[in-house]
Amino acid sequence: MFENLTGRLSNAARSLTGKGRLTDDNIKDTLRQVRLALLEADVALPVVKTFIERIRERALGEEVGKSLTPGQSLLKIIHAELVRILGSEKVPLDFRAQPPVVVMLAGLQGAGKTTTAAKLAKRLIDIEKKKVMLVSVDVHRPAAILQLQTLAGEVGALHAASEATEKPLRIVDRALDEARRSHADVLIIDTAGRLHVDDDMMQEIVAVHARAMPHETLFVVDSMAGQDAVNAATAFDQALALTGVVLTKADGDAKGGVALSVREVTGKPIRFMGVGENVDALETFHPDRMASRILGMGDVLSLVEEIEQKVSKDKSEKLARKLKKGRGFDLSDLRDQLEQMMSMGGLASMLEKLPMPGNVNPAALKDAGNELKMRRQIAIINSMTPGERIYPKTINGSRKKRIAAGAGQQIQDVNRLLKQHLQMEKMMKKMSKGGMKKMMRGMPGGGLPPGFG
Repeated sequence: MFENLTGRLSNAARSLTGKGRLTDDNIKDTLRQVRLALLEADVALPVVKTFIERIRERALGEEVGKSLTPGQSLLKIIHAELVRILGSEKVPLDFRAQPPVVVMLAGLQGAGKTTTAAKLAKRLIDIEKKKVMLVSVDVHRPAAILQLQTLAGEVGALHAASEATEKPLRIVDRALDEARRSHADVLIIDTAGRLHVDDDMMQEIVAVHARAMPHETLFVVDSMAGQDAVNAATAFDQALALTGVVLTKADGDAKGGVALSVREVTGKPIRFMGVGENVDALETFHPDRMASRILGMGDVLSLVEEIEQKVSKDKSEKLARKLKKGRGFDLSDLRDQLEQMMSMGGLASMLEKLPMPGNVNPAALKDAGNELKMRRQIAIINSMTPGERIYPKTINGSRKKRIAAGAGQQIQDVNRLLKQHLQMEKMMKKMSKGGMKKMMRGMPGGGLPPGFG
């Protein structure tokens, strides 16, 4: 998400950096570029007007005029205003209520409410250590009930059964009773998708909301939905008194306008952001970090948090001890690294959070971090014998043929993997001898990310 917007805003900001003095003309030109970038990203026109006006007021004031680096000062202003539009600070879910705390999800059809319910449940179970129950009141799409039941089993949540022939209010009553008897901390209610102009369906969700009395009512919105989603959010807020927003499909080629518009228009904080299809692909929304990512400054803090949550500490320590003792980096180690990288959304997802030079092509990064490629590489390693994984040099022509056939790949794919492993093995040897800083200095950007010195 935000790829085009990031490119445009980064270029506009970069055109000012290094200038010793800002004039009305170059401020006007920069703001014109920013305005066009926001409009192309499908940001609501009233939001764009307010945003540009606030930047202009601050830029033409003493804040920039007295600065020794006016270009950098204007960039800080743009960053600050982006943070303000996105919500200033993160707003966690409020669990200060008598259990079960009810969380209700609402939104348009196809926004991703059912998968978001499961992702949220997994996050609450793994990170907040809550006992979670899921229930679906979507009696209009029978597959939704079965889908949620399957996902509940996958994420380790309780599930309150429901049938498409039942009334939503009856399902809510029974789910609340089951949640109390099961001593669940949180009950997540997945509702049917509906258009905000459908009076009958809106009356139904208002009745469900009144019966469930949710502590949190989250509007789930597709990042690629466009301006109609912002209008829908306003209508849902008037009917249900929303407490927050969840952005879904933020890993797609979305323009990002919804994220910048929905918070400003509704006044409701963005709580979470769906960044993939996996059940653990849900991130807490940090306005300041997202503003930095939009301006191409990276988001190292989120990357570090993600690594701490998803990377196996035991495996990492085992590998470190192994390298320290002078034992090689074998193909089983490479497989572990690929699996951990996939759990974090792939290489492209990781690189998105690092400050990158302006000439780096995001499409190339996505291709480099292609999940399908990593799955194929793991399949090739799995097709090897334990001895071949430890001693890759024993893999001759006939073995390559057998390995390729076992993995359903070509011999060239096996050769590529072996070459990649050899390069990584050399890199690991350098790292084990304290060559990390030297290696990082040779990379684009010339050094370690902030905080890793």
